[in-house]
Amino acid sequence: MPAPHNGFKTALANGQPQIGCWVGMANAYAAEIAATAGFDWLLVDGEHAPNDLRSILEQVRVIESSGSHPVARLPVDENWMIKQYLDAGVQTLLVPMVESGDQARELVRAVRYPPRGVRGVGSALARASRFAAIPDYLTTADQQICLLVQVENRAGLAALDDILATDVDGVFIGPSDLAADMGHIGQAGHPDVVDAVLGAAHRIVAAGKAAGILTLDPVMQRKCLDLGATFVATDIDVTLFAKSMRASAKAGRNLLHPDNS
Repeated sequence: MPAPHNGFKTALANGQPQIGCWVGMANAYAAEIAATAGFDWLLVDGEHAPNDLRSILEQVRVIESSGSHPVARLPVDENWMIKQYLDAGVQTLLVPMVESGDQARELVRAVRYPPRGVRGVGSALARASRFAAIPDYLTTADQQICLLVQVENRAGLAALDDILATDVDGVFIGPSDLAADMGHIGQAGHPDVVDAVLGAAHRIVAAGKAAGILTLDPVMQRKCLDLGATFVATDIDVTLFAKSMRASAKAGRNLLHPDNS
């Protein structure tokens, strides 16, 4: 019996656009609600949300039982952390702040078993192999791991061609960090940033890799999809919840003080 099939990786390889949402509330109950919404993929954020491996695993479990595919973003590029995420059964990883082809190549090695990589062989203890219930896990796991890397500053953009020459499955452009690095912090919609993001997306697609982005701007979402981006996140659970709660509180206050609306 082989490792579980990664349908998300297959969809990206076939050029089928996948619409996703960022999951940053660091709570399995909230992740389960998101998993009922109908997104193709949900990104459990270990970089900016208050998550650790255990809380990420709890959220991945509930997402796996839905029609959405779980993606986990690591806080940093660390081989030991990649090994733990993979052994926990996360098949699709997003790694932030990739700035060179050499770094991307090392990440590819980190998600593969020897002799093609350096992933530690401990699957007998691991959830990834269903605790040794998948006899062919070691020989089939590599093909089902989807490695996505984030390019989100000028150094990464300068090295994009080298990154695309590696065996990463896709490249995610981070508009917010890129805007800050370009001197436009808080202005992901600045024309220079938009041009840089769209130019990078075009190069990624032309290289035969999956291009991804998180943007709440419907116009930018459309432009990226039209360029051929295949993993596009269109919202964030935290901002959705906060916006809805504020609107609800305002509506409630207006019941008491309608003249203040």
